[in-house]
Amino acid sequence: MVWRQASPILSEAGRTFGAMSIEVRPAADFDDVRALVGPKRPDANVCWCLSYRIPAKLNNELRGPARGEYVAQLLEEGPLGVLAYDGDEPVGWAAVAPRSATTFATSRRIPHLDDLPVWSLWCIRVRPGHRGRGISHALIGGAVEHARAGGAPALEAYPLDNRGAKVDLTMAYAGLRANFEAAGFRHAADTSSVLSGHPRVLMRHDLH
Repeated sequence: MVWRQASPILSEAGRTFGAMSIEVRPAADFDDVRALVGPKRPDANVCWCLSYRIPAKLNNELRGPARGEYVAQLLEEGPLGVLAYDGDEPVGWAAVAPRSATTFATSRRIPHLDDLPVWSLWCIRVRPGHRGRGISHALIGGAVEHARAGGAPALEAYPLDNRGAKVDLTMAYAGLRANFEAAGFRHAADTSSVLSGHPRVLMRHDLH
């Protein structure tokens, strides 16, 4: 599955200089996944976007290189989400998986609306130097198509309802409500989860 979107390239003044074609593909290549969510140093202890994917006990036990090794093992079972490419360069990441395979399946702060085997989209990252070009929108669109191709009846996300307020980039991984609304998601429920002072809401995109 490849999802393409032509995105405008903006100058600092906001003027369009041309168009950049972004391709969103399943996140199946370890080196490309590492480029987006891995550390700059192999021994560094970074998230690798595992925090919501595996139980807390295992997440705390995996340190340094062991985290990357675990991601490599997971990739043997299939893609871990989607990646956005500018040509051959991976420039964006979105974590997508069946909710049952994530900690959202047992979350006390994110409600379950029903018993549908929905998928979850919980992390969006765009590499520095490539932000402000619509890549996050392309990632959301690609994530929708990835979930649809996987047979998901619906895709959920848990973005920040920042209401136009500035969001710390380190905490913006959950995405923003407005971006999901623009992609066809609807507000389905409030949650008791808060990130960086902003409430998270449950957004859902029905796929069938």
